[in-house]
Amino acid sequence: MASLWVFWYMSSQALEKRKETLASMCDERARMLQDQFNVSMNHIQAMSVMISIFHHGKIPSAIDQRTFAKYTERTSFERPLTSGVAYAVRVLHAEREQFEIQHGLTIKRMDNVEQTPVHEDEYDPADLEPSPVQEEYAPVIFAQDTVAHVISVDVMSGKANRDNVLRARESGKGVLTAPFRLLKTNRLGVILTFAVYKADLPPYASTTERIQLTAGYLGGIFDIESLVEKLLQQLASKQTILVNVYDTTNVSQPISMYGSNNSFGGLCHVSALSFGDPFRMHEMHCRFKQKPPWPWVAITTSVGILIISLLMGQIFHATMNRIAKVENDYHEMMELKKRAEAADVAKSQFLATVSHEIRTPMNGVLGMLQMLMDTGLDETQKDYVRTARESGKALVSLINEVLDLAKIESGKLELEAVSFDLRAILDDVLSLFSGKSQDKKVELAVYVSSKVPATLVGDPGRFRQIVTNLVGNSIKFTDKGHIFVTVHLIEEVLDMEVEGNLNSSLSAYPVVDRRLSWAGFRPLNQDGGSSSSLADQINIIVSVEDTGQGIPLEAQSCVFHPFMQVGPSITRNGGTGIGLSISKCLVHLMKGEIGLASSPQIGSTFTFTAVFSNSSSNFNKSISQPVNSKFDSISSEFHGMRALLVESNPVRAMVSKYHIQRLGIHVEVVSDLSQSFSGVIPLNMVFIEEEIWNRDICMSVSMLRRNNYGIAPKLLLLSNSTSSVVQAGFSDSDVPTPFVVMKPLRASMLAASLQRAMGLGSRRMYRNGEHHNLSLSNLLHGKKILVVDDNPVNLVVASGALKKYGAEVVHAERGKDAILLLTPPHLFDACFMDIQMPEMDGFEATKRIREMELSINNRIQGGELSAEVYGHISKWHVPILAMTADVIQATNEACFKCGMDGYVSKPFEAEILYREVSRFFKAVSDADEKHQ
Repeated sequence: MASLWVFWYMSSQALEKRKETLASMCDERARMLQDQFNVSMNHIQAMSVMISIFHHGKIPSAIDQRTFAKYTERTSFERPLTSGVAYAVRVLHAEREQFEIQHGLTIKRMDNVEQTPVHEDEYDPADLEPSPVQEEYAPVIFAQDTVAHVISVDVMSGKANRDNVLRARESGKGVLTAPFRLLKTNRLGVILTFAVYKADLPPYASTTERIQLTAGYLGGIFDIESLVEKLLQQLASKQTILVNVYDTTNVSQPISMYGSNNSFGGLCHVSALSFGDPFRMHEMHCRFKQKPPWPWVAITTSVGILIISLLMGQIFHATMNRIAKVENDYHEMMELKKRAEAADVAKSQFLATVSHEIRTPMNGVLGMLQMLMDTGLDETQKDYVRTARESGKALVSLINEVLDLAKIESGKLELEAVSFDLRAILDDVLSLFSGKSQDKKVELAVYVSSKVPATLVGDPGRFRQIVTNLVGNSIKFTDKGHIFVTVHLIEEVLDMEVEGNLNSSLSAYPVVDRRLSWAGFRPLNQDGGSSSSLADQINIIVSVEDTGQGIPLEAQSCVFHPFMQVGPSITRNGGTGIGLSISKCLVHLMKGEIGLASSPQIGSTFTFTAVFSNSSSNFNKSISQPVNSKFDSISSEFHGMRALLVESNPVRAMVSKYHIQRLGIHVEVVSDLSQSFSGVIPLNMVFIEEEIWNRDICMSVSMLRRNNYGIAPKLLLLSNSTSSVVQAGFSDSDVPTPFVVMKPLRASMLAASLQRAMGLGSRRMYRNGEHHNLSLSNLLHGKKILVVDDNPVNLVVASGALKKYGAEVVHAERGKDAILLLTPPHLFDACFMDIQMPEMDGFEATKRIREMELSINNRIQGGELSAEVYGHISKWHVPILAMTADVIQATNEACFKCGMDGYVSKPFEAEILYREVSRFFKAVSDADEKHQ
């Protein structure tokens, strides 16, 4: 229906346009014909005035036939539509004889010619009969040469002409005859007649006066057919329309003046013609010569709309079917989603169960091995136990990685938002790999830009995991040179040009261009945050550079895929192949990117970015990291001291200077001791790189002592391996024996070394982990702790670990027993609660303990119970720490939801215990520490 309507509408529009075109063309031709007729009529009227003046107004007359013929011939261009002009004089019957004698002619009649038309070759004026007797005559005396054959013809003898002449003299205006056949030519024409009056005609003469004063009649002969033909030829050489001119004075019987009546019908437009005679009515009828063309635009448009409508109908039909299918698929998907959620829950439960079931015995194995190491074993036995313990730790690490990968795949991995010290975390990573780097004689170092804030807000554990994976990966495949970790703000790196040539690397080994590792990173702040939120963001970039084996180009695209390793599995150097994939996922969670640049036999550089918040902003910290006040007090001992660093390698000098300055020491770097250094304040210490230590250096140190106001600065030798310390030159009595500071440098180790060298504070050199052991002894000494676990081995391990640090431990194997023991009043300072236990799990037990404590606290505050009975404690809340092998986020959330205060995963170590316990206990006094 729409296509039919469009077809009808567009066809009607085309028809209207065709009508408008026909009307415009017809009106144009009618207007031109009418205008030219009016021009001719005006000139004929002017000639009637001229005859009145020069023929009737002058005696003798100034006009004769020859003059009239010549004048009318020369002025014919002013009358474009006339075929000729003739003048007939008015002659009364009494004047006829005299007139004929005077002019030498006989007045002829013309009515018999009208009744018997003649053709041009048949016409002879001598054959005309004399005009019959009548009251007056109107014989033609002057005529244009083209119509000279009408001279002596009495125009009053024809009925049509007689009526025309009478109307002309009565009205004083031009009048037209009806169309008739012209003499000689036998063509259809009309005569326009004007009455010629005597010169003394009054301005407002009456009809009678006009008749009496009429002198003659001037007629213009119009050959309509030839005139219209000329007009159409002038207008256009090719006519697209047919023109008919009609005299419609008699409406019932119109007279055709021009054109053929043969037409196919169709459109016809009628334009009115006015030739100055209101008595005669004329019209122009116009038709197109050809039939109207097919309305192809309307046809194609309507057909197109029909096709489009059919296509839309088909699309709609298909869409409805698709919607129905999608709805069915949606219902199926929802069913599958329910099954998937159930499977996900089952998977999470499976992971928790497997984690618990594997980590629980591993907790016993590692704990028993640790307890075995504390017994009297010889060195071989300790080595065996240490190896077994490290293997157990590797197994636990593998379990953690698999669980992390499962959490990432299920979208359950979430990041914490806590305040942490990035530099301290990197120190911990260095401590973790210091032994391996020293054994392999590979230099391990960290440099953090001074523009990186001291404290950031984010997930320190996951950040440590990323750096540990990258450094551990470099340790595996690096046998010479160095491993260098750098941290900058992204803004620094974007403005950074080349950081020196390849020969000035940390170990002087060639390295890959680290800029290639971040070349594919997208621009900063592309996530579209607001300016206020971006102002609180800290965008850092971390690079881990090594001089190891490198990664082949064909393998670089898949190193971040899970379980993908470079080279065949039988030749790999260990690892599961999932550390880098987990690191990539963690980096993406931190809104960052990770990339690499590697070259075989030169090394690799891994770079990642991360977005943290600035801890100085208004941030609601859910958990606060403990502040290492002891390190602050130690480092404050060195504030204001001055040190000289002798190092020729600019990169190594930058790293060493960074770590020394962290202790508040002013450092000046020289490439050798022969250079002078600025300042007049005596030096407190001199750091010398082991690689440049020789006898010349010893002599320079002796000279430096004499130039340093006689004060011998402490000499510290920076060494990368205990087995490579150079002893040459120490026999000189003037040169003090240097203290060896082992690399990798980190703040706590460097502070302890300086304390030992300068005799400040404790002289004990802490090894990795011993700081936490001593701190735990201070925290747990004398504390009464309840350990609840249904596994006897776990009870022994946990009790042994806590008793090792001076705590008093009480066992409980059921949740109900824990409720009884922790019912106020009691003397327990904390409780380690296992989660998965028979009869009543740890969640339910903790929930009931919290409800019981809340009830007692409310009753004490309300006065229903006496505070004296409850040991003068008005608010009971024993710290309960979850002790479980589950490490998934859901278990962590459930622990805090039920009222637990902390979360310790099994197997736990000194660092984990210290991190959790330090939130609730304070260390014993320094006096007590010294006493212990």
